[in-house]
Amino acid sequence: MAGTVEEYGAGALVPECARARLPSGEAPPAMTVRRSAATLAASAVLCVAVGPVAVAAPSPTPAPATPSGLYGTGDPTYDGVWRQSLALLAQDTVGVKPAAKAVDWLTGQQCDGGAFPSYRADTAKPCDVKLPLDSNATAAAVQALAALGGQDAAVKKSVGWLKSVQNADGGWSYNPGGASDANSTSIVIGALAAAGEKPDGVKSKGGKTPYDALLTFAQPCGGKNSGAFVYQPKQPGIVADSTSAAVLGAHGMGFVATAGAKDAKGTVCEKSTTVEGAAHNGAAYLATALAKTGHLNTAPMPGSEDPTEKPDFGNTADAVVALSAQGLGDQAKKPLAWLEQNSAAWAKGAGPAAYAQLIFAAHAAGTDPKSFGGTDLVAGLNATGPAPQKAAAAEKSEKKDSDSDSGMGVWWIIGVFFIASVGVGFLISGRRKNQQR
Repeated sequence: MAGTVEEYGAGALVPECARARLPSGEAPPAMTVRRSAATLAASAVLCVAVGPVAVAAPSPTPAPATPSGLYGTGDPTYDGVWRQSLALLAQDTVGVKPAAKAVDWLTGQQCDGGAFPSYRADTAKPCDVKLPLDSNATAAAVQALAALGGQDAAVKKSVGWLKSVQNADGGWSYNPGGASDANSTSIVIGALAAAGEKPDGVKSKGGKTPYDALLTFAQPCGGKNSGAFVYQPKQPGIVADSTSAAVLGAHGMGFVATAGAKDAKGTVCEKSTTVEGAAHNGAAYLATALAKTGHLNTAPMPGSEDPTEKPDFGNTADAVVALSAQGLGDQAKKPLAWLEQNSAAWAKGAGPAAYAQLIFAAHAAGTDPKSFGGTDLVAGLNATGPAPQKAAAAEKSEKKDSDSDSGMGVWWIIGVFFIASVGVGFLISGRRKNQQR
């Protein structure tokens, strides 16, 4: 496909063919799913959705300076709040206390009404109607701030806003006013649960719950996407991505999930009308998709000279989390091992959200993220932004100990010389006394 692409989310790409159709400053449509990382398929879906567009080659523009406190060095326009939220949540998950200025950066992005945009460049000005509000960014921020603690007011405002933009079917869209989608609905469920809400008690004006909405995305057994959750009924999108998100949502979980009780049903898709049954079927779909190679793939972009599919690291990591949460830990072992062997370079190139996704996968599967196939994911994540408080405190303590040791070394040397000089004095004095005798 002609034209350039821009990084969106944790490595997903937004093609110029689609960006040309967007009003100035508007976030890309929700079908470019940020939950998955490093997936060109999102671009393909987006281009197909908007149709071909004749676009003049864009003039290169200088990359904006990275705001202080933000994790990652890429342009934060479309994923600033998203990647910051995932980074802080991942740090909290492994017991690392984020830098205060990193938390302040995130809370500073919140609008007065409680919502978060994808990114707000000038936080000195209040949010206006031209700034698109983002349910995904808001839900991700809620999960991070609720986990960190001490941000009750910000969390409450955001949850209030999310409830106010719930669709009649019980779900949520990427931007308020759009049709509900599986990813947005699932991420909001995770936010509600993180904030202490009961998702099944959050009902729309039509009396529908988020779980009612999730069921509308679940596909029946036996079809092309047997048991999967599509992004939207009329827009399947990247099915593995929406399925991973929905399985967690069906369990009332957010990005951080723990292993569930063993699913005795295995990987057989069964007819079901309950959200629990749909979650099982979704996980079964993922297990089947991963069984052959241990990883998911992303399709080539339209017009690409390379027609081969490429490994999709982000969606594979998300699938490990979903399988673990469903109780299909055995089926998660192969993709987890594949990630351990192959994801280091991807995470380093994709940045903080990618490291976070891998940390969530390691956590859900019960493996050590500090020794992930020889890679310390925690150190890698910490290096993409301001030093965490514990790390900074440790460095300060080490420096203090070093200075103390240096000081003691100096005084030890002085003491040795003093003792030596005293000994020499006694020796000389003794000799003189012997000579006088």
